[in-house]
Amino acid sequence: MSHGLLADPRLYDALFRFDDDLATDAREGDCVWCGGRLHRANYSRKPRGSPAALGPEYDRRFSFCCDRDACRKRTTPPSVRFLGRRVYLAAVFVLASAMRHGITAVRAAKLTEWFGVSRRTLGRWRRWWLQTFVASEVWKRVCGRVIPAPNIETLPRSWLDAMGAMDELKRVQSILSWLLPLSTTSPGKGSRISMGS
Repeated sequence: MSHGLLADPRLYDALFRFDDDLATDAREGDCVWCGGRLHRANYSRKPRGSPAALGPEYDRRFSFCCDRDACRKRTTPPSVRFLGRRVYLAAVFVLASAMRHGITAVRAAKLTEWFGVSRRTLGRWRRWWLQTFVASEVWKRVCGRVIPAPNIETLPRSWLDAMGAMDELKRVQSILSWLLPLSTTSPGKGSRISMGS
């Protein structure tokens, strides 16, 4: 797994297009709370760990709010660019976590240099994979579909490795699409959506 993938513009273009499609689908629906119309109400984001060449489209997370004054509730579609409220991009979260295994002082320093992520943050991410993620419905679905099931102790590296002959870019895109239900708290579709090719 190389950190060079995180500088590849194809990754960010594909992730943005996929998020844009998810936002379009959400926008075409009605408010899940009251049936009202949805209006764009994007969140400003200042993502960390991204290459300098990312455009302004990465400075916002797609979101909508209901047009009815009595409701005004938000609908934030799932995202492959952002994993919940994390300040680091989802791709950085997955790849830096995968590269963390066998962490040494030298490797921690490299990850800090490449992504600006501290050793303490890497430790929090590790706990998320080992505790929060493995207790999720997403993990249960992964174990049911990926054979052999990834080794919990080396997540997400073992999950990336279990994807076989797919190129690195496709493996990361696939994992991010599996993580979609964990990227938002808005009610909506809970099933895995594939990024395709």
